[in-house]
Amino acid sequence: MPKIYVGPAGVPISAKGGSTIDGIKTVRSLGLNAMEVEFVQGVRMSPEMAKEAGKVAKELNVRLSVHAPYFINLCSQEKQKVEASKKRIIDSADRAERMGADAVAIHVGFYGKRKPSECFESVCQAFEEIVESLKENGITNVKLGAETMAKESAFGTLEEVIQLSKRVKGVIPYIDWGHTFARLGGKIDYGQVIDLITSELGLLHINSHFESLVFKNGKYVDVHRPVSYETPPFKPLAQALLKRSVNATIICESPLLEQDALIMKKVLEELGYELE
Repeated sequence: MPKIYVGPAGVPISAKGGSTIDGIKTVRSLGLNAMEVEFVQGVRMSPEMAKEAGKVAKELNVRLSVHAPYFINLCSQEKQKVEASKKRIIDSADRAERMGADAVAIHVGFYGKRKPSECFESVCQAFEEIVESLKENGITNVKLGAETMAKESAFGTLEEVIQLSKRVKGVIPYIDWGHTFARLGGKIDYGQVIDLITSELGLLHINSHFESLVFKNGKYVDVHRPVSYETPPFKPLAQALLKRSVNATIICESPLLEQDALIMKKVLEELGYELE
């Protein structure tokens, strides 16, 4: 049987306190086993707090991941913006390493006026420099996750994140299933995507986000809504993972956070899988 981890993006809404440790404890009490620590507005957690959070997560068997700040654009033609983006990623990875998180989700950037192929080369170079900096600072366990993106103006097609991962060791795809569904025109074959990732990269664990998206002006857009809308549906993803015995973390990015994470847990249970 695969190992599957399910939990919310950030501190659960029902947590009595707003700290990361409060969130981890609430996640475990709900019967979930994963949480993504959100640095989306900036890396404001101290190194000491990251260590403490990691200790609690390890004791409670909650798998952690991290989301880097939104203010990142490795495709920018402005060197200052690229350097600031690299620092935010490095800071996120530092805290992730200290708390024992396995991966950092990263919104890589926007094409702007450049061709996707030009951006790809710039992104590869930036990630190579980031990975080298992480090694120099003893950060060796955490993976940098290039997230698949919904917007056509953003770097992050499935093909781009796979090719980036092939090119730069230490980078993995961070699959946002809703974003990928939107980028593929409102359809997705989960099994095909999983087979592609595992065969091309030999990954033993898939890090991912899940949520439903809003349909607007003839296409699915990057506005998150509850998983009950089934755009895309969750059950076929659960079935595809279980059929292939693929390990995965599925972080709920719906507005309902742990409520929808519990719905996903229930679907897995109905398919015969119990979270650890």
